[in-house]
Amino acid sequence: MFQQQTLGETSSVQTNTTDNSVEHQSPVVELTNHSVNDLLCFSHLRWNFVYQRPQHLLSRASQVWRVWFIEEPVYGDREWVETRAVSETITVVVPHLKHGMPHEKILNQQREAVNELLSQNAIQEFVAWYYTPMALRFSDHLTPHLTVYDCMDELSAFLGAPPSLLEREKELLNKADLVFTGGLSLYKAKQNRHANVFAFPSSIDYNHFEPARHALPVPNDMQSVPPGPRIGFCGVIDERMNIDLLASLAQQRPDWQFILLGPVVKINPVTLPKAPNIHYLGMKTYLELPAYFSQWDVAIMPFAINEATRYISPTKTPEYLAAGLPVVSTRINDVVSTYGGWAPVLIADSASVFEQEIEKALNQPNFSDNWVAVDEYLLANSWDKTWASMNRLMQSQLAEVFQ
Repeated sequence: MFQQQTLGETSSVQTNTTDNSVEHQSPVVELTNHSVNDLLCFSHLRWNFVYQRPQHLLSRASQVWRVWFIEEPVYGDREWVETRAVSETITVVVPHLKHGMPHEKILNQQREAVNELLSQNAIQEFVAWYYTPMALRFSDHLTPHLTVYDCMDELSAFLGAPPSLLEREKELLNKADLVFTGGLSLYKAKQNRHANVFAFPSSIDYNHFEPARHALPVPNDMQSVPPGPRIGFCGVIDERMNIDLLASLAQQRPDWQFILLGPVVKINPVTLPKAPNIHYLGMKTYLELPAYFSQWDVAIMPFAINEATRYISPTKTPEYLAAGLPVVSTRINDVVSTYGGWAPVLIADSASVFEQEIEKALNQPNFSDNWVAVDEYLLANSWDKTWASMNRLMQSQLAEVFQ
């Protein structure tokens, strides 16, 4: 059933036992003596989608285990399972199923694909890592030595969420040994629902984005953007974006150029505001982002304030800052609690204030010595340190299993 396609590589134990929301430990990890060699990740996101939390963490996990990244099905005219090598120790697994297949058969085929994966690759001792509770529908028969729920978003609040998602999450919380959350708001929402919940907010690969502070080659599609202040957004464009705010800003400031990078998902592109000074440049690779950021004057996060954004901890905040960009955001809880009060991060509650804060950021591009404190924070909150802390928690759990 499996077909192999090999491609090139794409481009916090907590010290306070009463508060798992703060990371302190160093990145050094001592591995326990056990035979667990594999990690199976069940994801609602695709590996080749926007490069974000799963890719950052599991790329680092692949230095410890073989990682099998199991995606949701793709539907077509035949049944098969694609396995795609991202690196020597990361393999993406994609079930291809027929259109119109009954729901129960879909689950059975996914379960069969997982069983074949284990059998054909001699996977016996493994960790199960979940991003989506819905994967329990076809993986609840597995017997991992450790189950991790990395809750990066409150998926039940997203547009199109399955009605049964909350019930599946309840099952996953009962099954999981460790629960990680993608931000402080999510941590507060989950901390009383499990004995081992740890907050790991968005981290940063500082060295990847710092070159944006210097002159980099201008991307081809940026060369056609007219001169003048350039205001940028990078991320998924979906129901979480306040498109009315974007339209208002573009109308009020025709002298500003608004550049948006990222895929349009779950909303009709026709509904997006159109104006001569709004430029939708599409999805870019992670490697390309610093070159774009280097052409911007201010970064924005014009999120709507709704249930879908109540618990988000935008990965882009530290990435923008590492690139040397001042940030203007709507009042997202985790942005305010983590970065509120920093000179380079400005919070706006209305379109008029958002415009004023962008103006302020343009007039104070360097923010004097404030970047020293920003950089100290960013360097202390790297993805390397976050993964090391997660791994330490996992190894501690495994040590108890094998003692």
